[in-house]
Order: sequence, then C-alpha cells, then structure tokens
Amino acid sequence: MSWGTELWDQFDNLEKHTQWGIDILEKYIKFVKERTEIELSYAKQLRNLAKKYQPKKNSKEEEEYRYTACKAFLSTLNEMNDYAGQHEVISENMTSNITVELARYVQELKQERKSYFHDGRKAQQHIEICWKQLESSKRRFERDCKEADRAQQYFEKMDADINVTKADVEKARQQAQVRHQMAEDSKADYSSILQKFNHEQHEYYHTHIPNIFQKIQEMEERRIVRIGESMKTYAEVDRQVIPIIGKCLDEIVKAAESIDQKNDSQLVIEAYKSGFEPPGDIEFEDYTQPMKRTVSDNSLSNSREGKSELKFGGKSKGKLWPFIKKNKLMSLLTSPHQPPPPPPASASPSAVPNGPQSPKQQKEPLSHRFNEFMTSKPKMHCFRSLKRGLSLKLGATPEDFSNLPPEQRRKKLQQKVDELNKEIQKEMDQRDAITKMKDVYLKNPQMGDPASLDHKLAEVSQNIEKLRLEAQKFEAWLAEVEGRLPARSEQGRRQSGMFDAQNPATVNSCAQDRESSPDGSYTEEQSQEGEVKVLATDFDDEFDEEEPLPAIGTCKALYTFEGQNEGTVSVVEGETLYVIEEDKGDGWTRIRRNEDEEGYVPTSYVEVYLDKNAKGAKTYI
Repeated sequence: MSWGTELWDQFDNLEKHTQWGIDILEKYIKFVKERTEIELSYAKQLRNLAKKYQPKKNSKEEEEYRYTACKAFLSTLNEMNDYAGQHEVISENMTSNITVELARYVQELKQERKSYFHDGRKAQQHIEICWKQLESSKRRFERDCKEADRAQQYFEKMDADINVTKADVEKARQQAQVRHQMAEDSKADYSSILQKFNHEQHEYYHTHIPNIFQKIQEMEERRIVRIGESMKTYAEVDRQVIPIIGKCLDEIVKAAESIDQKNDSQLVIEAYKSGFEPPGDIEFEDYTQPMKRTVSDNSLSNSREGKSELKFGGKSKGKLWPFIKKNKLMSLLTSPHQPPPPPPASASPSAVPNGPQSPKQQKEPLSHRFNEFMTSKPKMHCFRSLKRGLSLKLGATPEDFSNLPPEQRRKKLQQKVDELNKEIQKEMDQRDAITKMKDVYLKNPQMGDPASLDHKLAEVSQNIEKLRLEAQKFEAWLAEVEGRLPARSEQGRRQSGMFDAQNPATVNSCAQDRESSPDGSYTEEQSQEGEVKVLATDFDDEFDEEEPLPAIGTCKALYTFEGQNEGTVSVVEGETLYVIEEDKGDGWTRIRRNEDEEGYVPTSYVEVYLDKNAKGAKTYI
C-alpha cells in the first residue's frame, strides 16, 4: 500500500502525522536521557552508601574487620562499588548509543521532511497556476464567443434594414468577422491550455505527488524502524551488564558463605584472653574454732600453680566476694601487699637490699582483712584516693604493656617486635642503597661527592642501632612473658612451684603473691590491672573524679630504696618528698614526687613530718 495512491488528497494530514512521528521520537529521546540521569544518581548513591559504611583507617573499627563476618560485609561494600559502576556503564552506553545518535537522526529527519513537503508545495502551486491559466483562457473564450454572437446579430440586423447604407452594412459585417476570429483564437488557446492543464494535473496526481508521498512514507517507516532499533539497544545495554552484576551478586554470596563462626569465636578468644586461671574454691572458715586457719591448696592465696591473684573481672566478680564493699576491696588491691623490707644496717647504697624481700614478719590471714572490712565503716574518700592513685596506671600505658593480662601483653609485645623489625629492615635497605650510591660515586667522581653521603650513612646506622636496642628490649620482655604463660611454658610452673615450696609463708597471704613469681614483678600487677579496669568502670557511675590527693606533710628519705614492685616508687637517700597518705599499719607510706609520680615506700626508710593542719591529714584503714 502506497501513500501516493491511497492518500493523494491527504497532504495536510500527512504533514501533521509526520510531525507527530518526530515528536514521538523526541519524547523517547527525553525518556532515555532521564533514565541515564537516574542511573547516574543511583550509582552515586550506591557509592556514597558503600563509602559511608567503609571502616575508618587507623581506627578501632578497622581492627574489627579481621572477623570473617566483617570481612564478608567489607566484600559486600566493595561489590556494591562495582555494582554501582555497572549502572554508570548503562548510563554511558545509553547516552552514546541512543540519546546522541537519535538526536542526530532527528535533525536529519527534520531536514528530509522539510525538503519533501517543500517539493509537494511547489507541485501544488504549479498545478494551481495551471488551473488559473485554464480558467482565464476559458473565461476569455467564453467572452469572445459572446462578443462574436452579438456582432453577428448586429450585422444581420443592419443587412435587413433598407434604411441603412451599404457602407454601414459592410462595416457591421467586418466587425462580425473580427469577433468571430477572436472567438476562434480564444477557443484554440483555451483548448491548448486545457490539454496542458490536463497533462500537468495527471502528472501531479499520478507522478509528482505519489513520488513525494512515497518518499515521505519511506522516511516515516525509517523513523519507526529506528525507534524500534533504539528500544532494542535500550534493552541490550541493560542486558550487557547483567553478567557482571550477576558476578557481583555471586561474590557477595561467596563472601557470605566464607563466614566462619568458629574462626570468629577463636579471634574473640585471641583478642580478649587474659592468660589467667580461674580462682580456686574458698575454704569454709569455721568461726567456732580458734582463729588459726590454714589455707588450702585451692585458696585464693594459693601458689603460682593456682594463680593466687584476686580476680574480679568477668562473671566471677559478683560471685566471689558479694559481701565486700567496693571501696574496701579496691583499697585492699591497691596497697603493695607485701611487708616492707627492713631498713639497711648502713646508710650506704650498697647495703640496701634491692631485690624482692623475704617477709620478716607474718602477715595476718586474708580472712582477717575481710573481717576488718566487714566491721569497719567504708570511707568514700579512701576509695577516691585509691582511684586517683591508680589513675597513672590506668591513664598511661606502660612501655612494656605490663598493664595488660599475660596473653594480651604477649600479643602487644610481639606486634611491637614485628613493627621494629620492619623498621630495621627499611633502614637496612636504605643503608644498602646509600652504600651502593657511595660506591658509584667512588668509581665515578663526576657523578657526586662520596663524602656527602657519610653523614646520611652515619645517621641511618645510628637509627638501626637504636631500633635494634629497642627491639632487644621488647624481645626480652616478650621472652619474659612467654616464660610465665601457663599455656606456653611448663618450666614457669615448675619454677613457681619450687619457689612456693621454699617460701611457705607467702602462701598464707594474698599480699605475698608477688613474691611467688620467679622475678617478683608481674603476677600481682596483672591481677590488679584486671581488677582495676573492671572495678573502675563499674564505679564510674557511683563516684565522681576528684582532684589529686592533697599533701598532708613531707618526708625525708633515710636510705636509698629502689621500688621494683608495682605500686612502689624509688627514692634516693636525703631526698625530700610529699606525704599524701600515712602508714595504715602495713609498713608502707604513700608519697608523691611530682604530679605524675606517686607510690609507696617503706615507712622505715623515711622520716615523716605530718602537717596536722593540712586538709585530709587523717589515717586511713
């Protein structure tokens, strides 16, 4: 079916229809363009979402991503980035393959349509001119015929009238002949124009218009085909990214399947394992018998094999001593809990005992201290002074991580050793590079002065030496803690048992547990740290932070004392210090050297001058 034959008289309607077709194409282009904007916006939102939940670098959150579930979540975030990238690909391909191409095609289509309808209008104008010529010749022919008929009638009338002269008759006859000739000429002209018009009209309706309408029809059909192809491209652009999106989703499923709950549970153990052993049973204390009770092998103040440190962390915190007031318990945990060493016989520093001292006096049993806590009225300021005294330990992490439980300390030390070894390797690589460069300069002096590298080489060597010394220090601490971990060294157990057998007096008091350690420096520190961290957290809601304890006097060191145990402080003979808490009857006096250094010294090593008017000058339990 051809528009030229079927729609020969629908020129205006075809013009409207083809314009509508172009409008539809432009509407489709606008639709695709808006789809590309949506894809870009969606991709941007997905990327922002993935970025929002990415772990922050150098933060605690980043450390949590060592768990398999967190790793799977991180993989999901990364896959969402790739997923967003595919939507950006959709937008780019739709823009280049559909929007841009169709926009160019629409411009060409408008030009082509304009050309065809221009030709159609020219053909219309031409046939209209021919029609006007035909009408004009027809009217002229009609007019000339009427004029010839009137002239003939006038001649006949003149010829029949006897009163008219012969000259008038002849004149009328000639006029009639002229009019008749004009009518014949008009007839011939009209006939010729009519034949020409018929020919032009035939050409117009059977040749020109069909050809123009056929071209318009072909143009319209090409437009329809093109919009169909664009719709296929629209679908294919989406289809092309489906495999990649599928891979992203497959990777998310794979990441989810890689979650290992057992592995995560093991990581929790490694992260929080303290290395302590649970406390043993508490022996029943029969108050009907004389107050001479021995401590069983499973007592809280047991030997190293039983891990005599008091433990208040975790679930056992509320089960072991629910009857003990918190501030009293903290006061018990804070004091050095070992008898002070006797004063040296001589003031000479060489005569001062610096190692762990064997107790010279028998401490009262642990139960006596508990009884004392139960019968005495707790003092709030006692706990606060204790909390302040422990703030140094809680606020500033010791270099050897002695504030951590054994297992955590070992991990931190191992991490520090690894970091130092990496730094050493970097410095060694830099030293090798400088050495090679110096050799090149020696062989080719024109490239540089070898002496200019000596300073840098010496600096690097010095850095290496410093790092090595630092590494050796941490390796020593690491070897020390690994030797004490129950799970890692049975030798430490045997040493502890042998030491306890040689020092039976230490078994009878929790205050002597420090002496049961082979080096006498770590056991109670771990216990106190574990207790203080939990208790300080529990008490934060009950007690407000106070200012540092006021000085209640001064003291002068009579002898040199090297405080090697936790909670003690070293003093030099003749040194003057501030007293912030006097002897509570256990042989220790609490002193302060400056704002950041305070602790206990044996009372027998100092001469105390109390200021009776000082605020807080009172004797604590």
